[in-house]
Amino acid sequence: MNRRVLLATFEHEHDLLASAIELRKRNYAIVDAFTPYPVHGLDRALGLPPSRLTWVCFVCGMIGALGMLFFEYWVGAISWAVNVGGKPWHSLPSNVPVAFETAVLLAGFGSVFALFAVCRLFPGKQPSPLFERATDDQFVLLLDEADSRFDPSQVLSLLREFNVVDLEERIIKTGEIRKC
Repeated sequence: MNRRVLLATFEHEHDLLASAIELRKRNYAIVDAFTPYPVHGLDRALGLPPSRLTWVCFVCGMIGALGMLFFEYWVGAISWAVNVGGKPWHSLPSNVPVAFETAVLLAGFGSVFALFAVCRLFPGKQPSPLFERATDDQFVLLLDEADSRFDPSQVLSLLREFNVVDLEERIIKTGEIRKC
């Protein structure tokens, strides 16, 4: 299925941010924004929900820490219980640093693999850029034209206040743009 979109290109991040806020106030459907670097406040301007990646990181970290604590207990108290100088078989303070490092390791790997899975990034995937220079030095705002009351000339007059450099209409496949 094809989808009509409008690409608005800006040279400065504050123009992109201000135009996104104004377009959301006027109930235009913003699909996504493409920037060469992270822009502070853009997620709120686009109305994006908070990321669930922090929960993935937390769960992977807890699995790593608890799994390592269980493993250290099993090794020190059950499988290979050795009494060294009358010390207890399982001493929690000596096991915490290793459990912490395992939590950090699994949280990092889990976050990276979850991001790859959600964005469908895999080895050998060929890039399919929608437009040039969006990740080099320009800022692009992608608007959906599916609404029947969408008027490109009205949007152009609105975006001229925000120093729009280029406005282009395109027809793209629905699967080409995925939010990560």
